Amino acid sequence: MKRIALYHLETLIWIERLGTFASAAQRLNTTQPAISARVREIEEQLGVALFRREGRRMVLTARGRRLIQQCEPLCHGLERVLLETSDHAGATGSVRIGSGEIAAASCLPAWVEAIERERPGITMEIELDLTARLLQQLLSGERDIVFLAGPVASPGIRTAPIGSVALVWAASPAAKANRALAAGDLPVWSLPAHSPLHQVTLATLEAHDIAPATVHTCNNVRTLIEIVTCGRGAAILPETMARTSLAAGTLVEVLERPAHVVHFEAAIRARESDPIVLDLFERAARLSIEPGA
Repeated sequence: MKRIALYHLETLIWIERLGTFASAAQRLNTTQPAISARVREIEEQLGVALFRREGRRMVLTARGRRLIQQCEPLCHGLERVLLETSDHAGATGSVRIGSGEIAAASCLPAWVEAIERERPGITMEIELDLTARLLQQLLSGERDIVFLAGPVASPGIRTAPIGSVALVWAASPAAKANRALAAGDLPVWSLPAHSPLHQVTLATLEAHDIAPATVHTCNNVRTLIEIVTCGRGAAILPETMARTSLAAGTLVEVLERPAHVVHFEAAIRARESDPIVLDLFERAARLSIEPGA
């Protein structure tokens, strides 16, 4: 019979966190039969059942929950000691990262470049999504660290502000947008209704007594930029993403900038103890998005 090893305890921790053997197998880069074998080995060694099935999820028994509560800090403590001894340079593993599109364009490239240079053993899995879904994925254990439009308040997460992005009303200079927008003749484009930018768009139009014939929506900022650059309308855009086009003159500002800015935060689970994730979060907390001139 095999003796209990660190990988057995790591397996239990990830099953408990993700809820299924299949998810734990994917996270640990192994197979579901291998995960099942590890669980059998530790249960046989201890002589107790650690999980019970509830629907599709594997739920810890009382003894299993107590075992993980006591072992998880020990496992991560040992890993942290080993990593700190090597100054984290030898850290290996896969970190699942989620980000909104604006945050990804504004701060993620420099952060990713630093991780690749200083933590070459870390594999990053990055997916873009909406803030609401990113928060849900973080709390469920599907993501390890996320970049959110904030502020976000939840007892289950720990956040660090990383700056804000100014907004600009922009259109193509060829559209004679100032006059056309004021007259309501120029279509307006916006992110969908669930986006804070959509509410700012409507509030700004109302404040300037502008009633456009149409307010179109698109869920991709880069596509919005392409649409308005082609002279098809005006839109509120993140200054960081429109900066190059404004400098080149392919876009011009057509209304005063809204007072509203979009704040961003890096976030991890409040009970996160993985030293690799904590190291990356500390680096993310040092990010600073420039709001624009």
